[in-house]
Amino acid sequence: MVEELVTAGVALASVGAVYLVAAARVVKQYERGVVLRLGRLASEVRGPGFTMIVPGIDRMRKVNMQIVTMPVPAQEGITRDNVTVRVDAVVYFKVVDAADAVIRVEDYRFAVSQMAQTSLRSIIGKSELDDLLSNREKLNQGLELMMDSPAIGWGVTVDRVEIKDVSLPETMKRSMARQAEATRDRRARVINADAELQASKKLAEAAEAMSDQPAALQLRLLQTVVAVAAEKNSTLVLPFPVELLRFLERSGLQAQAQTAVSEAERAAERRSAGPARPGASEAAVEGGEGGAPTPELEDLPDAEELP
Repeated sequence: MVEELVTAGVALASVGAVYLVAAARVVKQYERGVVLRLGRLASEVRGPGFTMIVPGIDRMRKVNMQIVTMPVPAQEGITRDNVTVRVDAVVYFKVVDAADAVIRVEDYRFAVSQMAQTSLRSIIGKSELDDLLSNREKLNQGLELMMDSPAIGWGVTVDRVEIKDVSLPETMKRSMARQAEATRDRRARVINADAELQASKKLAEAAEAMSDQPAALQLRLLQTVVAVAAEKNSTLVLPFPVELLRFLERSGLQAQAQTAVSEAERAAERRSAGPARPGASEAAVEGGEGGAPTPELEDLPDAEELP
């Protein structure tokens, strides 16, 4: 009798252990458990932690509630301005209602992937090439709205959609490169023309200032010579200024006038001293030391009249 009781107890314990192993489930923190009892949805979605189901009657499906990153394969299409492009994107979505994600759609991941591809093709056909290249934020918002409307009925919400890359044909790339080069060349010419205009205005102002002070031109010439002479790899040809020639000529005439005045003064002193031979002294005064006539003071030009 005791052996039978022990055997029955061991059998019950074994059955209980088997039942416990079959009925026990562990739901992770980022998951939710959807229980189907005899094919019908249970009223309660199991939260994270330890839970029990009825083996053979209940069937629990775990749904991941994390944000899923899904790349969208590159889609080829024709833009509104008739340019063939290939565009790929990435979708960020998550499940907000585990029961709808299990009941309303067979495979919500596959459904979101197909919807993303069709939406991307649609947005390519509605956009122009410039929008795809420079106005991607607006296109991303349009894609998000197009995908979020049907996905909300599947218990899925689309957090964000990003266009990753836009591939263009080689001919279009070369055309765009030529266009960009021409635009930059035009800007460079406009900038150079503006610089020349400003430089001409400044040079005109400098020339007007130098015309009032001629010495400023000579100082500027000397500064240029110093700047060029610093580079010891060229031969410098310095023009001789005309003003300097005039200055030297004026100095020579003044020296000649001073010499003539000195000679006249010495001759006057000799006449006032009274020479021993009047005839000889008069001849010397009239003819000078070399026999040439002595220039008179009245005949010499004034210093102000010299050039």
